[in-house]
Amino acid sequence: MKRNLLTLIAAGAIAVGGFVMVQAQPGPGGHRHGKRFMLERLTRELNLTSEQQTKVQPIIDQARPQIAAIHHEAMKKIKGVMDSTMSQIRPLLTADQQKKLDDIQKSPSRGGSSDRENSGENND
Repeated sequence: MKRNLLTLIAAGAIAVGGFVMVQAQPGPGGHRHGKRFMLERLTRELNLTSEQQTKVQPIIDQARPQIAAIHHEAMKKIKGVMDSTMSQIRPLLTADQQKKLDDIQKSPSRGGSSDRENSGENND
């Protein structure tokens, strides 16, 4: 029971970390997608006129680098917490579980290194 609970906690922590990392990656269209989405959402929900959209867009553009910096710092902190968590959990696992944990952590969909991270590409 205790081993199952620890495995569940480890898997949950990895899944949360993976979800956060995936959400941080730009979607189709890169960072422009997020910028466009914000304006589209404001336009839709507030019924902005074309003139308002033209005035709002530069404000969004100006805030973007600050948001990106905050996001980048938060991701570094999350990664630190996840690394610390896994280093505490790892000794509690059997050799087989440790291997499975390594495989999970290597999988990009589970929060492991992605091709982008491995290539040194950085779109921040």
